Amino acid sequence: MTNHGRIEKFEDLIAWQKARELTKNIYKVTKQGDFFKDFGLRDQTRRASVSIMSNISEGFERGGRSEFHQFLVIAKGSCAELRSQLYVALDVEYIDITTFKNIDDLAKETSRLVGGLRSAVYKQKMKTK
Repeated sequence: MTNHGRIEKFEDLIAWQKARELTKNIYKVTKQGDFFKDFGLRDQTRRASVSIMSNISEGFERGGRSEFHQFLVIAKGSCAELRSQLYVALDVEYIDITTFKNIDDLAKETSRLVGGLRSAVYKQKMKTK
């Protein structure tokens, strides 16, 4: 960040930092046991988590508020997709309830942060019109 409080790189965004933490946890849990052997669910779950942090960073780097807002919409959707996949993993007993709750809470927090950032970007976008 600059001394004016303006964020200059995506790594400084709390939403991106939380998405990175979420992705790290997803990779840890998906490389174990039956979850690892279920290539379809494993890969889709990993892609969804990577999509969250990737869309935040790509949208930020594009520079325009409208584009950033759209990429944040996609990132928030990926949070929902990931949470749905966690339910599948729980239901087929790839993860236990404690693991589910921990990762689901992290996914909800990430979604909340992305949503807040999306709202702030939208407000800025509307001020410039």
